[in-house]
Amino acid sequence: MKILIVEDDAPLARALKQSLVNQQYSVTWVANGKLAIERQQSQSFDIVILDLGLPDIDGMQVLKTIKQHNAHMPVLVLTARDGTEHKVQGLDLGADDYLAKPFDMPELLARLRVIERRAGTAVSSTIDIDAVSIDTAAQTLSVDGQELALSRREWMIIKSLMESAGRILSKDTIESRLYDYGEEIASNTIEVHISHLRKKLPTDFIKTVRGVGYVVKKPTREAQ
Repeated sequence: MKILIVEDDAPLARALKQSLVNQQYSVTWVANGKLAIERQQSQSFDIVILDLGLPDIDGMQVLKTIKQHNAHMPVLVLTARDGTEHKVQGLDLGADDYLAKPFDMPELLARLRVIERRAGTAVSSTIDIDAVSIDTAAQTLSVDGQELALSRREWMIIKSLMESAGRILSKDTIESRLYDYGEEIASNTIEVHISHLRKKLPTDFIKTVRGVGYVVKKPTREAQ
């Protein structure tokens, strides 16, 4: 899952970004409202974590603009502002949740998991497709019940493909979920990660659709 952090407090943003990366999220950080709006409109994100106290544009206006551009974009608001009226205003503008500063990281992660489930990006913590199973909460993958070791990038790729089972994901889509805006990426990076994954997974589990992208087939049987 790819997250956009909008936070002008650099030490807090760096710590938050690192904590989320450690949880296998792909994270982009911007420090003002103008960049937040530009990135949200030009890139694909799954969730926005938005601080209201920004240096250039009031966070409420940024929230309103994000929702006008994409009404279904989940937004978790962070704020040091006191008062119920601010919370009500943010929720009325479309915020999906509201977390007051200072906050504990485990609580933020729990809020993100709730938003994921609500948004449909993680309808269950476990996804089973034939002999392959991933647990998105524990961040593990197993084949025939045997847990396998994956790199962070490999995990993010297989999680994206299995959550999108039956739908082709283009190379650009996968790259956008793994890397920050402007990060230099070798032309064959995704192919290398896919190759390493295929060595650990059943034959033809990940299929290449030439010139289009990659796909994992839908389960051959429905869970009872």
